Amino acid sequence: MTTADDTSSELTLVVNGTAHRLRLDHRTTLLDALREHLGLTGTKKGCDHGQCGACTVLVNGRRVNSCLLLAVMARGSEITTIEGLAAPDGELHPLQAAFVEHDALQCGYCTPGQICSAAAMLGEAATGWPSAASASVTGPVVLDAAEIRERMSGNLCRCGAYVNILAAITDVVREAS
Repeated sequence: MTTADDTSSELTLVVNGTAHRLRLDHRTTLLDALREHLGLTGTKKGCDHGQCGACTVLVNGRRVNSCLLLAVMARGSEITTIEGLAAPDGELHPLQAAFVEHDALQCGYCTPGQICSAAAMLGEAATGWPSAASASVTGPVVLDAAEIRERMSGNLCRCGAYVNILAAITDVVREAS
């Protein structure tokens, strides 16, 4: 990172496997860097307060609310947005395909954040991270309906597609087992 002046810096963000050199105001959130500076509009701005999850992206494989993370804090990290989950040949990520198959979206506004959050959730469960709904804090994590609901509780859907979202995620979990 090169400091350009007291209010902005030049930095490189690695997004979906591509390095992007940007000059950004120090106060620019990762969400605004993605949408306004890189044109990656799949990540949505919902509440802009970290309460709805519409802006969820993966940073080094972990889910974050990109509206709460300053872009300068993400330098040196691998950032994955909804656009980066699909394979380079355009084949959808299993979660993306399941959301389509189960009609797990209505207006679709929350869908990118839901899918990114679910992708991170699968990684968390695979490494044994418990949640408040886990039967054991030391045993294997079983992604049943209650566990999935707890882990996805930070992502709000104003249309009420939760039943289909749960079904889509459950199918991906079942396929992976």
